[in-house]
Order: sequence, then C-alpha cells, then structure tokens
Amino acid sequence: MKVVILCGGIGTRIKEETEFKPKPMVKIGDRPIIWHIMKIYAHYGYKDFILALGYKGEMIKEYFYHYQIMNNNFTINLRNKNKIEIYNENNTEDWNITLVDTGKDALKGARLKRVERFINDDIFMMTYGDGVADIDIDELVTFHKNHRRLATVTGVSPKMRFGELFTREDGSVNFFEKPDNALNMINGGFFVFNRTIFNYLDDRDSCDLEYGPLEKIAQNGELMVYKHNRFWHCMDNIRDMEILNKIWASGKAPWNIW
Repeated sequence: MKVVILCGGIGTRIKEETEFKPKPMVKIGDRPIIWHIMKIYAHYGYKDFILALGYKGEMIKEYFYHYQIMNNNFTINLRNKNKIEIYNENNTEDWNITLVDTGKDALKGARLKRVERFINDDIFMMTYGDGVADIDIDELVTFHKNHRRLATVTGVSPKMRFGELFTREDGSVNFFEKPDNALNMINGGFFVFNRTIFNYLDDRDSCDLEYGPLEKIAQNGELMVYKHNRFWHCMDNIRDMEILNKIWASGKAPWNIW
C-alpha cells in the first residue's frame, strides 16, 4: 500500500526555518521531520512512499538522493565516481521513494491529484509532512477496511485550529476546516483513502483537499474518523519545533515506536 506525504507547503508560520528549507526538512534532533513520519509507517511495514513536492522540493530530492552517502561510511574511486562502496552501518531503511514535483503554488487537492498515476492500489494512505504521532497504522488500516467507506481521517484532541470533526451516530463525520471555535476532535492527518477520492479532485492549482472535496465526502456520509487519543503533535510554528525537539532529546519521544 502506497503512502503519500504532502510536502509542498511554504510553512509561513515557521518562517524562521522555512525561509531556507521546506517545512518537512525542519529537524527534530538530527533528522528532518519527514524522516520521523516515514519511520512511523515503515515500522508497520509500509515502505512505499510518494512525496508530493512543491516549495524548495529540490532540497528533499537532494536529501534522499544522497541519503546513503550522508548516513554511512563509504569508499569512492575518484576515477570512477559511480564506483562507490557503502558500508551500510547506520541505515536500516529499505524504503522505495517516489519524489514528484506537484507545483510550487498548488493546494493539497491538486498535489494529491498529480500523484494519482503513481497509485495502482484500491486503497492508499496519505498524511501531512509536519505531524508525528504514536499511531497504530495497522489498526488504522483495519478500521478503514472494516467500515467500507471512501475515506478515513485520524481525529486527535488538541485544541488547535486545523479542521474540526463532528461525529454522527453511525460513526461518520462532518468536516469543517478551521472553525472559529474548536471544541471537538481535529484533523490530525494520517488518512486512508479509496481510489475514488480522485473523482473529487482536479488538476487546478486551486483545488484544495479540506475545503470542498473532504467537506463533500463528509456530507455524503463517506468520511469516517479513526479516534487517536494518545500522542499527536504537529510542527506548525517555532514553538512546536522547540517542543518536539525537547521531547526527542528526552529520549522518550512517544512517536519513536521503531
């Protein structure tokens, strides 16, 4: 099953860092947050990633292109630079990563639509490139398969303004992006979608995901919420970055499940 990670936003609320790098490359400890997110999925055996790139996407390309060299010792023959012997001492990642330029100004729905051709399965996962959690991915996927609806969003409890979820009696949810008064669970990312999600999207830069498509899917009773009541935290601003780094430095980061 493919895992799509949206990596294209500018990250204006953390401009101190994103002036020089894309938000997914902002570090927690000595690794970018996108690495932490991918490690969560890989722990459960999901190692086939599609990164939807935008703002400063070339830095993400460079990071993964040089990943083996930068994280291991190696021997290089200077006459034949293609002849490199890597001593795979510090790298256990056997990930398959597809990096796709989806446009600098595209909104999330357009980015997702532009990676459609790389997704062949009936079900795939998607998340944002700036949030970590101690989420059980296997349980999330099982939940999605059992309810047989089009989409699953992970609901989390922090009182932050991202996308509020109102649960109906049958377990489906209504979706309101960034309400004025957030009292319920919010959208924590970690989605599971059926391929029919692409019928709600188009290729225009202005095609969003939360505004419009997810609202329509929710109104049709096709959006279910997987309730995650444990740790979740996003990197929305400098304070979030500092908090996540302090948690990581403590050696007790809840999302470090690998």
